[in-house]
Amino acid sequence: MLSAAGTGFATGLTLILAIGAQNAFVLRQGLARNHVFWLCLLCGASDAILITAGVLGFGILVAQYPSLPELMAWGGAAFLIVYGALRFLAAFRGSYDMQITGQSKGLWATLATGAAFTWLNPHVYLDTLALIGAISTAYLGTAKLAFGLGAVTSSFVFFFGLGYGARLLTPIMQSVRSWRILDILIGLVMWALAYKLLA
Repeated sequence: MLSAAGTGFATGLTLILAIGAQNAFVLRQGLARNHVFWLCLLCGASDAILITAGVLGFGILVAQYPSLPELMAWGGAAFLIVYGALRFLAAFRGSYDMQITGQSKGLWATLATGAAFTWLNPHVYLDTLALIGAISTAYLGTAKLAFGLGAVTSSFVFFFGLGYGARLLTPIMQSVRSWRILDILIGLVMWALAYKLLA
């Protein structure tokens, strides 16, 4: 059981470590100290649902509806293009008083954006439903349960570590220039991911 849980944890962590739209958003919110706990909880809980579905065999649905990944790719790309453009616009305007002083935007707006980054991202389905689901087939019974719990745990550890660990960078992020650079980098990541989805 411990071996299966460890494999699940390592698998989940390996897949989630790649720089993506969701991770960039959590990092940005962590730096802005904007509803970090609830955002990390949302991301971790969303992954838990998807990983559980993958371990239980949700991949069968994708096999029955082959056009589903393409539809998710188009929806995800559109969202990434718009959010990337918003980050470039923010960098151009250079209005970062709220971020520098630690003021926050609305909780529901933050959670809605976090949910979009999670549920409109086709890669999250590939990672959780397909890859983790496929690897879990090597286990049976309680070992399979342990594998799934290990993968779920890795998501919570990662998101809370990223969200609260971002505060270590706060001294660097006390200028408009730093926030502009961050937003430009995030915008580039969003557009690169959108291009990758559509290519």
